[in-house]
Amino acid sequence: MALPGLARALVAAGKLGQKAAEDIYRKAQTSKTSFISELTGSGAVSALDLAHTMSVAFAAPLVDLDAIDIARLPKGILDPKICSDYRLVVLSKRGNRVIVATADPSEQSAAEKIKFATQLGVDWVIAEFNKLSKLVEQNATTATEAMDNIIGGDFEFDETSMAASTTETTEAASAEVDDAPVVKFLHKMLLDAFNMRASDLHFEPYEFNYRVRFRIDGELREIASPPVAIKEKLASRIKVISRLDISEKRIPQDGRMKLKVGADRTVDLRVSTLPTLFGEKIVIRILDPSSAKLGIDALGYEPEEKARLLKAIERPYGMILVTGPTGSGKTVSLYTCLNLLNKPGVNIATAEDPSEINMPGVNQVNVNEKAGLTFAAALKSFLRQDPDIIMVGEIRDLETADISIKAAQTGHLVLSTLHTNDAPTTLTRLRNMGIAPFNIASSVILISAQRLARRLCVNCKVPMDIPQETLIEAGFKEDELDGSWMPYRAVGCQMCNNGYKGRVGIYQVMPITEDTQRLILADASALEIAEQAEREGVRSLRGSGLHKVRLGLTSLEEVLAVTNE
Repeated sequence: MALPGLARALVAAGKLGQKAAEDIYRKAQTSKTSFISELTGSGAVSALDLAHTMSVAFAAPLVDLDAIDIARLPKGILDPKICSDYRLVVLSKRGNRVIVATADPSEQSAAEKIKFATQLGVDWVIAEFNKLSKLVEQNATTATEAMDNIIGGDFEFDETSMAASTTETTEAASAEVDDAPVVKFLHKMLLDAFNMRASDLHFEPYEFNYRVRFRIDGELREIASPPVAIKEKLASRIKVISRLDISEKRIPQDGRMKLKVGADRTVDLRVSTLPTLFGEKIVIRILDPSSAKLGIDALGYEPEEKARLLKAIERPYGMILVTGPTGSGKTVSLYTCLNLLNKPGVNIATAEDPSEINMPGVNQVNVNEKAGLTFAAALKSFLRQDPDIIMVGEIRDLETADISIKAAQTGHLVLSTLHTNDAPTTLTRLRNMGIAPFNIASSVILISAQRLARRLCVNCKVPMDIPQETLIEAGFKEDELDGSWMPYRAVGCQMCNNGYKGRVGIYQVMPITEDTQRLILADASALEIAEQAEREGVRSLRGSGLHKVRLGLTSLEEVLAVTNE
């Protein structure tokens, strides 16, 4: 018979015979109680003797709970249900570890559940089982109070998003209640992500481990490593909330949910599932509508760049393109422009895949290619809806590009995005898609390439002595190295993430002037167009980043990492 670890330890220490241990174990299974309850209840081993034996066997400190002040015990660290099930008492928390009193340190599932629920390491101390049981009962709180301790009173899902799907059965609903630790863990992760200003949460299953990572200021950081066994339940919980099909695990799915983080503040969450070798990877993007209302000054445009952009969006027609890789802030930049243009006398329509930021007063359409609602189809419909301003989420193909350019030529202001490295190569990309040079020259009025660089923490950044040769090699001109400024480096403090806090935009705002139009008509290369832009005072992305270094907003290391030259 396979005895539990506690029984084996007692047999090895000579405190209990093999047959007695087996008999007690059988009784515990028959009566559906724990082995330790049956053991101490039978009187085979006293609670005090058991505690001394466990202290020696597992080299763990022994504590007398009669000397503990119950009022000073920490509250809300561990789920009361776990404490009740395993007879545990949390004594204190030190750094990233929690000190827990137990009578049975051999219980591995208890250690795993504590680590999963708290994301802390566990240090055991041994206590007498009868005193533990008494203290657990005295210290018990309701499940509702425990949830409030973790998620706070101002954190909840929007009721409309929490509605269960019609396919959910009563058995599944009851199972979800039983899996309260999974529900609580998801709530805690979402709350932590919001408080840490994360843009994305990644839930990633692997063969032997499961990890949760947050993207904070553009960098992924591992936050938690819950047990692999929860991957199915966690995926199902997320799917129920975001109204996805919980039975479909073979194809990717996209959904949304809302999160209330205050009396008058709601955050949208975009959910994406992806089947992988060892389960479904889930990415949740936090879409904060307030980010589009921060104003153009908060995005980091320099005065001359801001003036060029504002002049372009005030034009009655033409095309404005924002370019950059995924996650470079293109959507926020476009919606900031739309927020400036969103007035009662203007008809604005957007087509996105999907719409990320909800803006009242703007007619927003989600592209649905399966249903035939492509970007091109949405654009054709927009042109019959008497629009003034059109925003296309992304120009992906010739048909979308062609309709967008024709709309810009026929009296509409068109805003869109492309995935290109900088502003000059955007014109080359349009030509490669099959757009005639004269159509590009007559429709595109401005291209803004952008990147996001981590912003140095103002509390801990310190000047850095960098050799002049290194600065020149990075792109600084000799006349800029006049000693009137110093580059800064990241240090790190309690107020930031490794020396950085927040992000700042790096922009190359290139208006299409008459000279640039001539180059486009002459089928000039991106290099020739870039040289013309430099002559007109347009900074390259590297040059714009180096200007942010001079202003002390970011580090040279960060600029070199996010720009190419």
